This record gives sequence, structure tokens and C-alpha cells, in this order.
Amino acid sequence: MDPTILIIDDDEKLCSLLQNYLKDFGFQVLLSTDPDAGLKKLRDFTPDLIILDVMLPGMDGFEVCKTIRKTHSVPIIMLTARGEVMDRIVGLEIGADDYMPKPFEPRELVARIQSILRRAQGTENEETLQFGEMKIDFSKQSVFLKEENVNLTTTEFTALSFLVRNPGKVLNRDQILDALKGMESEAFNRTVDITMSRLRHKLRDDAKQPNYIKTVWGAGYAFIGKAQEN
Repeated sequence: MDPTILIIDDDEKLCSLLQNYLKDFGFQVLLSTDPDAGLKKLRDFTPDLIILDVMLPGMDGFEVCKTIRKTHSVPIIMLTARGEVMDRIVGLEIGADDYMPKPFEPRELVARIQSILRRAQGTENEETLQFGEMKIDFSKQSVFLKEENVNLTTTEFTALSFLVRNPGKVLNRDQILDALKGMESEAFNRTVDITMSRLRHKLRDDAKQPNYIKTVWGAGYAFIGKAQEN
């Protein structure tokens, strides 16, 4: 089945253009110019990815993103006409997977979508690994703490997987950014730091006494979790 993209943007002309363009690349497209209606379509249709504008009537894109993240891990690409680095950082902090300033090249947007969806498929790794109270199911792209599901974004899961696949190895920010293919790297190294901070929070991992992710100051991050036999 073709992937479904939900676009939430009050620019009707842009929505129509993107709908036609994305259909040429094999995507099914849902449109909403209103944030509340967009959230309803998310509940009704469960899209594979959301394109979300920051400047929306009634509820801005940041609030919509935070609302989505309370219950869904669906990948989100945020759009903004302002293009400010701080906007991109805020978007990443609240759980967006990528960020594009307007105007943008539609082909670049397609490339970002395809990259994120490839990461979200989780087809490369099909086993389950256990590290203390944390269990990672690569085939389902799921993480559990004490059997409780941890709601990670695609970016967060990709970063965690990259660390886990390189146990004990100190990975610098450039290496981690490279693993997060499709991410907007202009937000400096804050992209990696924000992702690691969100991961630690969700994994209840104390940065001062970590069980999973260790910061190596001036160098990068290392995964220190002890694997258990299944």
C-alpha cells in the first residue's frame, strides 16, 4: 500500500500543489487547512507521515506537534516561512523529525520524506535486545521500559539504534547526524544534543549516573547499557 501523507497547512494553493506533486511519487495525500480538522484526520486515517506548518490559525504548529506527540510517534516534518534556527530547535525539542524553511524545493521535501520513511520502516534489524529494564524491538521500532511502551519519534529511535549498534564506542555529533539522514543540520550540533536529551528523559536515564547513554564531554556520546540474553 502506498504511504499516506497528511498535510496540515492553511495555504490552500501550496496544499494543492504538494498534493499533486507527492501523488506523482506514489504517495496518498490527505489535506487539512485547519489544525483541529488535521488532528481528526490523524485519528481517523493514521497517516505514515505528517507535514505540519508552523503558522496556523487558532493553534500554531508547535502546539499541534505537542498534541500529536502525546499519543502518536508518527514522523513529522515542520514547515516555516520564517526559517529561523531557533524555530527549528524548538521544533526538534517538541518532537519534530525534520524541519524545512519556506520556500523549499518540492523534490527536496520528497527526499526528506523518503529518508524518514525508510528509517521508520525498521526493516534492517529484526531482533529484540534487552538492556536491564529497557527492551528494544527493532522489527516493530518499539522500546519498552518495564514492559511499558516508550513513545519515541523516528529520529529518537534511529539515534538510539545507532548507539546500541555501536556499544561502548564514543560517537561524535557528526557521526550521529550522519546516521539521522535527512535531518536539517543547520541547527548546529544542537540537533544531536536535543535528541539525546529527549531520549534520556523518555528512558528515565540520569545524565549524571546513566544506565544507557553516557556523555563524553568534548567527544560525543556512548551507549553503556549491558545486554541481556533473551
